[in-house]
Amino acid sequence: MEKPSTKPYLLRAWHEWCTDAGYTPHLVVHVDAACQVPREFVRDERITLNVGAMATNRLVMGNDWIEFQARFGGVSRQISVPVARVEAIYARETQEGMQFEVEEYDLTDNAGSDAHDTQGPDDDPPPPSSPQEKAPWLKVVK
Repeated sequence: MEKPSTKPYLLRAWHEWCTDAGYTPHLVVHVDAACQVPREFVRDERITLNVGAMATNRLVMGNDWIEFQARFGGVSRQISVPVARVEAIYARETQEGMQFEVEEYDLTDNAGSDAHDTQGPDDDPPPPSSPQEKAPWLKVVK
């Protein structure tokens, strides 16, 4: 039997820590065909997603997929990304977080769950200011 990955458990733990500390958790996702994200916000094959409670609706951080609804430009969108494609999670306010190895995801193995119909909260993440914008800086926590 194959051991389960620690990655989804660590993502959920960091998300909980950020929330408990009053910080805003953000995910950095290396986007590929398996990711259902608004492509207009993807820069250098990456997107940073606010996964805080005020920015998401129906957030599910499963072992294989992270899914939620969020508003982009006032329009509710269903977001679905494989855990394998998550590059980092960090607190926006402190830049503390954790980086992960990005893995390929085979779409034939699993499919994301059904899209939800409910409207999400109106918390639009700002668009990146420029294509040359640097990735978030992460501080190593020991």
